Amino acid sequence: MRVFMALPAPEAADRDPFGQCLADVVRVLGLGVAREPGTDDPVWGHRVRAALREACERESAFPQEAFEVLLGAAVNDSNPSFNRWFVEAALNGFGRGRVRSRLIGYLRTGTDAERAGAARAWYWTALPLDHPQLRAAGPAGDRPEPDNGSVGVREWHEAALREFVDNEHLDVRRCILPGLPLRPSAYPAELHPLVDKAIAIARSHPDEYLRHRVEHQVRG
Repeated sequence: MRVFMALPAPEAADRDPFGQCLADVVRVLGLGVAREPGTDDPVWGHRVRAALREACERESAFPQEAFEVLLGAAVNDSNPSFNRWFVEAALNGFGRGRVRSRLIGYLRTGTDAERAGAARAWYWTALPLDHPQLRAAGPAGDRPEPDNGSVGVREWHEAALREFVDNEHLDVRRCILPGLPLRPSAYPAELHPLVDKAIAIARSHPDEYLRHRVEHQVRG
């Protein structure tokens, strides 16, 4: 049985925008979760996520503004398990294709912290759409396009492979690697040399997590 190392916590940043992201989610979705004085972000984050889950279980129309604030919270939530609730709400309200396209945008043009966060969030974009009552508010209560589980996957893998090879930021590489196919057949022929380069980078890297992950993935 293979046992994977847990994803290490992100390196400390000069500014943590997650608190503002939580405030935006509460404001835009009208969750009514007041932040009590002295409450730190992890505690308040749990309260906001719980309120969001309750909102998803009710029949609801999300305002268009909710798309960006939900994805912003997902990308800036450093917990690779709890970020699920922001991704799931966005998936059900706005559709898989739109969510994945936005995360690919973060991966390509975001800050390093956003690139790492997009990789953590991407994992949850494979969730089933279990809240058909959710919709994005629009002129006719528009529903997202019919669901396609493979939408954006190839594009993500190619962008992630390039980012892993080219971007030396440790958190970016740590967050990308677990979801990165390391077999040439997953990519067009012109990217096959990058697969070998990615494996070599991870195997020779001073970071124990990268060295551990790559061996499991290559064997698997």
